[in-house]
Amino acid sequence: MRKSAKDEQILSPAAPHPKYFSKAADAVAELQLLYQAATKFLYDAFSEALKAPRENTRYRAFYPEIRITTTGFGKIDTRLSFGHVAEPGTYSTTVTRPDLFANYLTQQIALLIENHNVEVAIGVSSTPIPLHFAVLTDPNLNVPQEAALTFPLRDMFDVPDLGGIHDEIVNSFGFKHPDGSGPLAPFTAERIDYSLARLAHYTATDPVYFQNHVLFTNYQFYIDEFIAYARAMLADPNSGYTALVGPGNQVLMTAEAELTHPAKMPQMPSYHLTRKDNAGISLVNIGVGPSNAKTATDHIAVLRPHAWLMVGHCAGLRNTQALGDYVLAHAYLREDHVLDDDLPAWVPIPALAEVQIALEDAVADVAQVSGYELKRIMRTGTVATIDNRNWELRDQSGPVKRLSQSRAIALDMESATIAANGFRFRVPYGTLLCVSDKPLHGELKLPGTASEFYKTQVTRHLLIGIRAMEKLREMPLERLHSRKLRSFEETAFL
Repeated sequence: MRKSAKDEQILSPAAPHPKYFSKAADAVAELQLLYQAATKFLYDAFSEALKAPRENTRYRAFYPEIRITTTGFGKIDTRLSFGHVAEPGTYSTTVTRPDLFANYLTQQIALLIENHNVEVAIGVSSTPIPLHFAVLTDPNLNVPQEAALTFPLRDMFDVPDLGGIHDEIVNSFGFKHPDGSGPLAPFTAERIDYSLARLAHYTATDPVYFQNHVLFTNYQFYIDEFIAYARAMLADPNSGYTALVGPGNQVLMTAEAELTHPAKMPQMPSYHLTRKDNAGISLVNIGVGPSNAKTATDHIAVLRPHAWLMVGHCAGLRNTQALGDYVLAHAYLREDHVLDDDLPAWVPIPALAEVQIALEDAVADVAQVSGYELKRIMRTGTVATIDNRNWELRDQSGPVKRLSQSRAIALDMESATIAANGFRFRVPYGTLLCVSDKPLHGELKLPGTASEFYKTQVTRHLLIGIRAMEKLREMPLERLHSRKLRSFEETAFL
């Protein structure tokens, strides 16, 4: 306990000296102890303050942190895109929810210890935990708006600070923490906590249920088919899948279990077909538009998924395309603009060979065609993403000219955003779309044709996305996380 110049008491839990570990599991266990002690302190203090607030008293607890110091470059396996720091120095990261990230932290810390032959220091950081984030996992204790309280919340507890909630590590070059240490991980603890809260709000499922392989779609029809597929997997004892989780944290363990839709559906309904070690598949209906696509990927990125794919509908731009044909994106024309401040449009978004091969092989498997015959139902090329759904109502000469110059074969409102944010956050990405209309050739998406299209194509399209994810799941992690996604200066953690 210490007092300020205003004679304010600042109460904090005991802060032990940093401990050093040569085993990753022991380091993660220490992180969990420190985090539990900090959040319990804030939880108990707030519960008491609701009953009888104390004047001139501030309660403060701090995030735990991981810290390493290296004195040499060492002999690093340069085939790996992660697991090592770029040069000698001190590196650190604050940590939140070590229970949720236990497997991830264990893996990343183990690589540091192995590659640099150093111990990791686990201790208490100087970054306070905002009260809202400390009590986030308890549904029985919510932090009300300050106007509903009998005391000024900010005078007694730390609240979320936008200064610590940023993407400077992933967006910038030469980033340093305030103490001069380099970043070990792509996100600060506050940034992660912010996104975990947003995810629960937008998807109505706890982030703990998100799987390492994420499918994005822009139509509810895919959700219906995903639920049907999940039931079939739960009925198969050899499938390896363990549960289906829906909005409201409904957990279905059997194929016959009832899944109810909440009276008020979330903005981005999400469903999770779970598997051991989060190796299953999550499907998120992001709706229509690049803003939604950015919102979803901004927050899911902190979970460090192994891959995300867009499986939605698009406008076919070539006369030779037919409704129901597939489009495998090899490049993106970015006219969505929502990422212009974070990732300028001049930055190329490369196709990732591992993902492209998995998608093409999945099409061949599900459609039962291969080789040259694939060209009858699938085209590869540039996908354009635009931020104006009704671009056809304006002068078409400009957009059509740009589409032609870019050699675009399809147009949608989400794919380039999802791919670009995957590139920005170092999450392997890909796109497989299905042609639902051809506006340049008079084939508009109308109710009659749309219903028949959905009936015949959605099931197969979704199954292709699932099959592609299963292929990626079998791939070694070090192969999937390509060096193409790494910049000059990178964090050791994925």
